[in-house]
Amino acid sequence: MPADEPKRRILILGGGFGGVYAALHLGKMLTPAELAETEIALVSRDNYLVFQPLLPEVISGSVELSHVIAPIRRMAPKARLYTREVEAIDASRRIVQLAPGIRPHPLALHYDHLVLALGTRLDDAKIPGMREHAMPFKYLRDALRLRHQLVLALEEAEVEPDPAERRRLLTFVVAGGGFSGVECIAEMNDFLRDAVRSYHRVRESELRLILLQRGDRILPEMTPGLASFAHKLLAKRGVEIRLGAGLAAVSAESVAVADKATGAVEHIPARTVVATVPAGPHPLLAALPFPQERGRIVVNGHLESAGWPGVWALGDCAVVPQVDGQMSPATAQHALRQAKTCAQNIVHSLRGGKERKVFGFTGLGKLGSLGRRSAVAEVFGIKLKGIVAWLFWRGVYASKFPGLDGQIRLLADWVMDVFLPRDITQLRVFRDPAVHREHFEPGETVFDEGDVGDKVFFVVQGEAVVERDGARLATLTKGDVFGEASLISHQPRNASVRALTPLDAVVVEREAFDELLGHLPGMNAQMQALMSSRLGREVNLAHEMTTLAPRPIHERATRARPTNAGKV
Repeated sequence: MPADEPKRRILILGGGFGGVYAALHLGKMLTPAELAETEIALVSRDNYLVFQPLLPEVISGSVELSHVIAPIRRMAPKARLYTREVEAIDASRRIVQLAPGIRPHPLALHYDHLVLALGTRLDDAKIPGMREHAMPFKYLRDALRLRHQLVLALEEAEVEPDPAERRRLLTFVVAGGGFSGVECIAEMNDFLRDAVRSYHRVRESELRLILLQRGDRILPEMTPGLASFAHKLLAKRGVEIRLGAGLAAVSAESVAVADKATGAVEHIPARTVVATVPAGPHPLLAALPFPQERGRIVVNGHLESAGWPGVWALGDCAVVPQVDGQMSPATAQHALRQAKTCAQNIVHSLRGGKERKVFGFTGLGKLGSLGRRSAVAEVFGIKLKGIVAWLFWRGVYASKFPGLDGQIRLLADWVMDVFLPRDITQLRVFRDPAVHREHFEPGETVFDEGDVGDKVFFVVQGEAVVERDGARLATLTKGDVFGEASLISHQPRNASVRALTPLDAVVVEREAFDELLGHLPGMNAQMQALMSSRLGREVNLAHEMTTLAPRPIHERATRARPTNAGKV
């Protein structure tokens, strides 16, 4: 064993409530002598814990971005933190493989006890276009990206002359009527209706916010009375709630909404789509030999996997039985208690004791914010709603936030939010990747004649048609490339491309495409042959790129439009 290897290692995978608090409790329970020969190793992609109940308030600006997170190193000072992704788990050899860091070297950690607290992931593979065009709402970057998108939509709508595109920009869809979806759209609604007052050409009446819920009511976790109160309140504030409706597909320009009862599909033009469902298990868990149920690790009342001593699981990725016979729900309050029980049982195991603590927590209640000083709450059977529930909601989460310094910052944000206008600045910290995928529904336009040629498209699956003045010029299928000629020649598109069937394409932006042409062997020759075939003449690609460089707009307008049918 290497000199720097500990005598034994408790390896915790996951930086959410379950994982971080398991490390915190282990650090408190183990004696200094035990800590000297035991490494509490915590693997988390980020070095902070996101206090997720407050994440929706980042959207509206009620709380500063950095004030909903807490540094893991201060919360669990006796744990060794590895800020890496988990790549593989070898249960037979008791080894976890971590992704490389700055240096491309693999890192393998042996464990004596393994705690799985990996949570869940958005299962975006079930709905066409969700991965490409819907924004998840689970992590800190998701809240920041959504806030950026909301401001971007307002800025674009302010200068957009086309009424149809303005409606598309000002339509916002959230899929999922549980706590996450309701709290998300409530804060979006508050922020947008406050922000439009600073725009000259955007009216509040133009805003359209839609909440999709497949079930027969929103907030199914709450009692019918509180769920009904939330529904009526959000509707009164301008949120359009669609019950029995869910996402069928998502594209850059619209969402396909399926009616659960009839199966009818409606396409709603929208540029902003948020998905809070469906949540699926972490993909790493499927390959593990531990007993599972629907992709989650099955554990006993001690949080240990049956037949696998030293393997523990908690939080969203585990099926945890409660003393009342129910399965523990995936909430923060349950994960916090599971973490303490798990830590206690690991300590008992290390000390050779056979006594184990049974997870006995069944829940204190449920809280849900509705924005603008309203909430619903059910605590110990007592039902609260409106401003009383909102004050209780804030009091509970302020007291539960890690660290006194974090609690003070949070309270200061809430006080200032009462007196100061909310920030509407746009932080341009996000940029679409140079190579990405896009999804188009049948009939949707990929690009129009006259559009700027700034992307090249590679068809992954589906069919598209090339048209000019209503006449079909060509049909594109899997493996076809289109859009390269206008990009290379720096000319506007001289034809339109429209999806015939559900169409998936890999999109390469101009800068990346230029780099590929210049440095990828064979790419230049292939593009030259493709353009020669489409234009019906021998093309010198280097000549095209140097002589057809961008010119001032007034010069472009006087140049005759190319007439060759193949060039798009």
